[in-house]
Amino acid sequence: MNCCRNTFLILLLGAVAVARLYAHAFVDHAEPAVGSKVKQIPLEVRLWFTEPVEPVLSSIRVFDAKGRQIDKKDAHPDAKNKALLRVSLPLLTPGTYRVVWRAVSMDTHVTNGDFTFRTIP
Repeated sequence: MNCCRNTFLILLLGAVAVARLYAHAFVDHAEPAVGSKVKQIPLEVRLWFTEPVEPVLSSIRVFDAKGRQIDKKDAHPDAKNKALLRVSLPLLTPGTYRVVWRAVSMDTHVTNGDFTFRTIP
């Protein structure tokens, strides 16, 4: 009986290790939210990832409807949460904005994507 329990634990730990090996950082949620319409003008974009990311290799860029990068180019990790990246924004006018992100997880897997949000009067 003890032998079966030990074998089960070894298999379980192996499965966890394999799952961790293939982990990737994806956006869990964002502020402003993906596809949202916001009345209150955001001062920054914040992206929470499903796992910690390498801040030096990860990025967030924000573009206006004409394709111009409008963020303050100061993307940085949160001091207390290694799975949270932030970038500051100037005062936005009503319109559609595109957020483009790239995340490198601690095990160096790269993911990327984009989404839009709208500011409304």
